[in-house]
Amino acid sequence: MYGAARQLDSERLVEEHLGLVKRIACHLLGRLPANVQLEDLVQAGTIGLLEAARHFDAGQGASFETYAGIRIRGAMLDEVRRNDWTPRSVHRNGRRVSAAIKAVENATGREAQPREIAAALEVDIDEYHAMARDTVAARLFSLSELAEDGGGFEERLPGDEVGPAGAFDRESFGRDLAVAIDSLPEREQLVMSLYYEQDLNLREIGAVLGVTESRVCQLHGQALARVRARLASWVEDGGLG
Repeated sequence: MYGAARQLDSERLVEEHLGLVKRIACHLLGRLPANVQLEDLVQAGTIGLLEAARHFDAGQGASFETYAGIRIRGAMLDEVRRNDWTPRSVHRNGRRVSAAIKAVENATGREAQPREIAAALEVDIDEYHAMARDTVAARLFSLSELAEDGGGFEERLPGDEVGPAGAFDRESFGRDLAVAIDSLPEREQLVMSLYYEQDLNLREIGAVLGVTESRVCQLHGQALARVRARLASWVEDGGLG
């Protein structure tokens, strides 16, 4: 009898929160490459909702909507990661942009400007902007996911269990990441804050800044490449690349 009642409760929760799946999918779609389909996100999110309903424990204090929202979004992002819609050329160009930024800033001692980056890449400014926009498609999930080919720096530190050395490395990485972001030009900092802290998508950020979504994408991609250039030692010296 208890099992049947539990199943009915789960079915009711799923039915009542199907709209939540669609809302999360529509919001997330604005943060993903254009070739990601809404239907794929909804399908993955529905599976996350079913899992949430099956495992939800009201005694833990969180509301079901809060708990389910985390599971739904996680299921959608897992689906995107598994399929990896980002072409290898985008990852390769992202590395090139970061290397160009690092070379310009090492030579000049100041922030690299877009035309200087384009010149270092030996491309015109429009092609550079396109490369910067593509960089965003490859790095959509969290600030720690700045390593290549999936996974973040923190995930690639040695060992499954975090020992004293691993904990020190993670803390050091967090400090270096914060410094890298704080040193960005003001407009790029604002884009990063709105995207990662306020969870706005590119269209919403464009409305806040009064610029096009394409311009936001350029600023975001340039910021990511600049941060990665300033964290290059974690790849070159830390064995994380």
